[in-house]
Amino acid sequence: MKQRTVSSYIKLTLASLLVLISCCLCTWRLMKIQVVESETYIQKQTYVQTYKQDINATRGEIRDSAGNPIVENKVGYNIIIQPDTFPEDNKEGNRVLLTLTSILKENNVTWNTSLPISQTQPYTFTNDDTAVAKLKENLNLNVYATAENCIDALKETYGIDDSYTEQEQFLLAALRYEMQLRGFSLSNRFTLAEDVSIQVVTELKERGVTMPGMDIVEEAIRSVTQADVIPHEIGTVGPIYAEEYEDLKAKGYDLDDIVGKSGIERALDLTLRGTDGIKEIRVENGEVISAEMTTPVVAGNTIQLTVNSDFQRELQNILESFIDNFDYLRDFKTEENGLGEVSCGAIVVLDAKDGGVLGMATAPTYDLNTYKTDYEAIVNAENAPLVNRATDGLYRPGSTFKTITATAGLNEGIINGASTYHCAKTYLFKDHTYNCTGTHGDISVTRALQVSCNIFFYQLSEKLTIDRISDYASRFGLGQPTGLETGDASGYLSNQETFANLGIDWTVGQVLQSSIGQGEWAVTPLQMANVACTIANNGTRYKPHLVDSIWDYHYTHCIEDIQPVIAEQIQPKDDMVFQYVEEGMIAASHNGFPDRYSLSNLGFDVAVKTGTPQAGGGRVQDSFFIGYAPANDPEIAFAGVIEGGEYSKYMIRSIIQAYEKIVKEDEAVSVGYFGTTTATSQITDANSSTGTTTYTEAVTTAGENPHA
Repeated sequence: MKQRTVSSYIKLTLASLLVLISCCLCTWRLMKIQVVESETYIQKQTYVQTYKQDINATRGEIRDSAGNPIVENKVGYNIIIQPDTFPEDNKEGNRVLLTLTSILKENNVTWNTSLPISQTQPYTFTNDDTAVAKLKENLNLNVYATAENCIDALKETYGIDDSYTEQEQFLLAALRYEMQLRGFSLSNRFTLAEDVSIQVVTELKERGVTMPGMDIVEEAIRSVTQADVIPHEIGTVGPIYAEEYEDLKAKGYDLDDIVGKSGIERALDLTLRGTDGIKEIRVENGEVISAEMTTPVVAGNTIQLTVNSDFQRELQNILESFIDNFDYLRDFKTEENGLGEVSCGAIVVLDAKDGGVLGMATAPTYDLNTYKTDYEAIVNAENAPLVNRATDGLYRPGSTFKTITATAGLNEGIINGASTYHCAKTYLFKDHTYNCTGTHGDISVTRALQVSCNIFFYQLSEKLTIDRISDYASRFGLGQPTGLETGDASGYLSNQETFANLGIDWTVGQVLQSSIGQGEWAVTPLQMANVACTIANNGTRYKPHLVDSIWDYHYTHCIEDIQPVIAEQIQPKDDMVFQYVEEGMIAASHNGFPDRYSLSNLGFDVAVKTGTPQAGGGRVQDSFFIGYAPANDPEIAFAGVIEGGEYSKYMIRSIIQAYEKIVKEDEAVSVGYFGTTTATSQITDANSSTGTTTYTEAVTTAGENPHA
């Protein structure tokens, strides 16, 4: 075995030392990189993140049946806060917000905030319990938190210290909370103010460099051009609130979207809203390096309604003129009739061919532009102008319901055109005496409808029973929503179930009262207009609708023409069922109308039925009418009610003439619709009737049972 020399040991030792030194150097270098210089290397790393921001689509317009805009869009300027350039530092962000709002306030520009707390100390909650609960939840506070606790939490979160005045503190807290509610982030910008003037735009642009994050965008602004046309049914739009977002996000909505809040704006929101575009923002190490549109914006569709704006205004004028001119009745009323002031009512006119709403007036009312500026005044106004009495006012139908009872009796074979019941003015039933408005002797169904004989229908109801009366009322659409796009009240039927729900004892005598539209019926004018429309169509009940067609945004291409929907088919047992009812209604149109309100000289027959049902709410009675015209080929079906009044039927002539003049004008320039050229000239005369002479004429010329 070869022995190692001294030199080989020296070499081995040196090699080992070199290896050891190298290991130490590597270890030291690694420690330096990982511990001492870690921040330097972290800073050298590149972090790239991508955010997507939705860009709102232009909302579709709403037009009337003639194509005239009711709600459209105009180009306006909105003030927004861009999340990618707004300062992350709370102090700097607060400065920007205070500077911006100061400029807006100087120019009388307002903005919305949702903080449900009083603006001055001692801070208290508003009466909106839902908003207060949501505030505490958003701030992660317990249910016992006070308004002061909420303000303190916002101040702490957003660096709002005592260097700000009390007013500035509240303003910043409110703005920051509003931004939080709107989901302000890199994916969601915040709109502070809408539709500002060019003067404000100019001033903001001049000072824009001092307000990072503030931007001015040119966008489509919702503009109501005909604010007085069916405002309840057009509705409003507004921002999405947190409590709504849970339901809407599944449908593709974002927190910064504008959404329909009521009316058509809400019912057809998905049709109107269009498709938002997408803006992609790339952020590298906290700095925005690019922002570009990756998905284009698609504007919403335009909706054309069945309503004619001019006809709607005339209906409103007819209704309000009647109400305004009703005061003369006070000079003639007696303690027995107990009539007081009249201030409320409604009129509905449907297209008898398909159930389209041609006009719908309600009083009192409002316009949409006033709604925006004087909301509190409208909410607190007398007689609740926010209630659309045409669709949501609930009334007893009175004698107008006799058309349904007559249909039921004829269709069930209990009576025919020749059947008679005897009316001796009083009728004894189960030890109780019921009265009629006259003594009619042996009377048939057609005559009973004409003179509104109660006793005829009392006797018919005994054989019909309440079950069949309720069944036919349901077939005519009572006790249920009509299916109108914007929704309406369902009301209820006058039967044992309703009495039980109301906590009222049902007696057998209620069958008689229910058969003449008393009892506990609750119907809307829209429902009763549809009853008339159903009779006009021999038992075919259409679903009333407001939407005529759907168009592209620019109103150049029709996407969908809305087809009528049959909701019910009352199959008559023979051709005479509805014929007898119609003959009775035509006869009623010649009964009790003074000359200036006459329906006998229009050149065509009109089918009507009137009633003066007992009323609640401190009123003695209401005045109701239903009908259609022309009777031989119905074009319109209508209904109207005057709360606490009388003689609402005097509006019928004006309604028909207004339709003839306005809606059918293009089709009948030289020859009046319905075959008359003189009717339209009488609108002014009919609408301008005032004073004691008119009332005296109405009383002295009224026919048999003018109150029926």
